[in-house]
Amino acid sequence: MTHELKNIIKAYEAAAKSGLKSVLATVVALEGSSYRKPGVRMLILENGKMEGAVSGGCVEKEIIRQSESVFGTGTPRMMIYDGRYRLGCEGVLYLLIEPFDPHSALITAFREHVSSREPCKITTYFTKAEQEGKGFGSVIELQGKFYPFHRDRSADHSLMSFTQELPPSIRLYIIGSEHDAVNLSALASQMGMEVVVVVNPREEKAQEHFPGAMKFLPVLPEAFPVAEIDVQSAVVLMNHSYSKDLQFLMTLYKGKQFYTGILGPYKRREELLNELLEHRPEVELEFLDTVHGPAGIDIGAITPQEIAVSIMSEILLQHRGRVPVKLRDKKGSIHTTSS
Repeated sequence: MTHELKNIIKAYEAAAKSGLKSVLATVVALEGSSYRKPGVRMLILENGKMEGAVSGGCVEKEIIRQSESVFGTGTPRMMIYDGRYRLGCEGVLYLLIEPFDPHSALITAFREHVSSREPCKITTYFTKAEQEGKGFGSVIELQGKFYPFHRDRSADHSLMSFTQELPPSIRLYIIGSEHDAVNLSALASQMGMEVVVVVNPREEKAQEHFPGAMKFLPVLPEAFPVAEIDVQSAVVLMNHSYSKDLQFLMTLYKGKQFYTGILGPYKRREELLNELLEHRPEVELEFLDTVHGPAGIDIGAITPQEIAVSIMSEILLQHRGRVPVKLRDKKGSIHTTSS
């Protein structure tokens, strides 16, 4: 996922400044079931520290062991991990472990690309055999240009390949500044979302009051930058004020967000939407379909922390086209779409 790649690049830069080499492990293929799917990555540093994970913790020790040869020779290698007799997932993982030393141009282009809110593609070249291969390696496509994950290597494009498209991270606009907004900001950030906190300029609040917030916007509803809201964005109104929520809705209906959450009971939501339509009769059905109020799914949430989990669950359900179901009652694979 995009936010994991951001963290990997950040960890690589810190390690490089300390003179430490890095290798990257990528799950490129899977047979059977696994904790995570192909495309997941983790960075291993020369001192044994890691950024990210490719499983729940059962595969990482073997990756670290096999990465020692990559540190030593500088040659990528394939690793096959058969968990059918060792793990509960009963799958066979194929991983590429490769030196990770991108050119500064890749890092610059990646950051620019992330800011553009466009998807990027990573293609990894490998074979399904446990061996070293100088032609093994990964390439990322950014704004029409291709960058290898190692500045001095080029992958053999005639090999088997795995291509992954990484969409931009979900951007969550939290409109409000009370305790529940603080908890939602922290949880969303931990889950890799880009959090933008929007508060009234008169309030004595600052970005440091909201752990994990990427951006802090002290603006009035009429100055809210609704044009920046794209289809990978979600909005949650947490003003605890009917009039403030209405004022923001009269701007938000122009956005492209896939989710608009409103706190409070069903009756409050209906009153807000009815008044919105009175003031803005041009509001389209597509926007109304994004509105969820009360925001969240019913998990019996009581505390602000639990309410944050409830809201985040609904945002992910909406974004990924799922419906709530207990996994024990689900037929078929865990990762297949619910119906």
